Amino acid sequence: MITGKVKFVVVGLGHIGKRHAQMIMDNPDAELCAVCDTRSPEETGWSNKNVPYFYEFKEMLDHLHDCHVVNICTPNGLHAEQATEALDRKKHVVVEKPMALSRSQGEKIIYKALQVSRHVFTVMQNRYSPPSVWLKEVMEEKLLGHIFFVQLNCFWNRDDRYYLNKGWHGTRELDGGTLFTQFSHFIDMLYWLFGDIDDIKAGFNDFAHQHSTDFEDSGAVLFNFVNGGMGNINFSTAVWDKNLESTMTIIGEKGTIKVSGQYMNDVVECHIKDYEMPDLPASNPPNDYGSYKGSAANHHFVIDNVIQTLRERTYVSTNALEGLKVVDIIERIYQHR
Repeated sequence: MITGKVKFVVVGLGHIGKRHAQMIMDNPDAELCAVCDTRSPEETGWSNKNVPYFYEFKEMLDHLHDCHVVNICTPNGLHAEQATEALDRKKHVVVEKPMALSRSQGEKIIYKALQVSRHVFTVMQNRYSPPSVWLKEVMEEKLLGHIFFVQLNCFWNRDDRYYLNKGWHGTRELDGGTLFTQFSHFIDMLYWLFGDIDDIKAGFNDFAHQHSTDFEDSGAVLFNFVNGGMGNINFSTAVWDKNLESTMTIIGEKGTIKVSGQYMNDVVECHIKDYEMPDLPASNPPNDYGSYKGSAANHHFVIDNVIQTLRERTYVSTNALEGLKVVDIIERIYQHR
């Protein structure tokens, strides 16, 4: 058990990596020991000269024997290798979404974590938003009865402002695909709320990104839930100019729920037998990247969960097995490419 400040390092200083670093610096129970990126501080926009800056991941690990946690915020295709390397040095690991780009890579992470008795935290920040917390309670209390049908719509804008001159974005090797980079946290919501899926059918197309990505920008997926009921996912990053919505509609035996907004931040329909919906706290705003917006800014909850878990006051809110299941589901969907 860690009793003093929990010491973190952050690898990868893109928008999300810098947010991790800021959340660590803002938490009085945490200490940011170092950051790492292959680019220069000028290129990444990192200006804090009080925090050691490394260019090589393994060199940083060699110099920082007393750090407790490695936060991996690098391109998707590097997550598995770097997580395994950090675990091999007996560090706890926080891995940004997605945990890996294949089930086999994810299994190696879990095997290594068990071998060295260290925690792996996977970042699925949508779980912390008030509508998500409420939805989880509704599902655990079985207020909707049997689930009949679930529809997930994710319609975002990711145009040349996002993909061009971004290096790894859009590449099959480091990005992996639209479901991995853009919408894996929504796949996580499906799994978290309703369980695993099977009987998958899917179709994909690349309408607006043939010049900028190695993969689809739109798709439709149909499936059954292992626990009963059916569902579909419709997604696209070909929406013009700005995000349209992320919407989940749930039709159950005893009621209907619809959660909508740019990042599923508004409950727009709740009609359940003998139930009155409580007032929910306001959701956090989306991560703002200038020309485009991402999911809800909930990373401070992730950092706090790491600290409280390592102090043995709580448990991992999104564990490695759950992160692996999200990768597994996406990989099975992509088998229909």
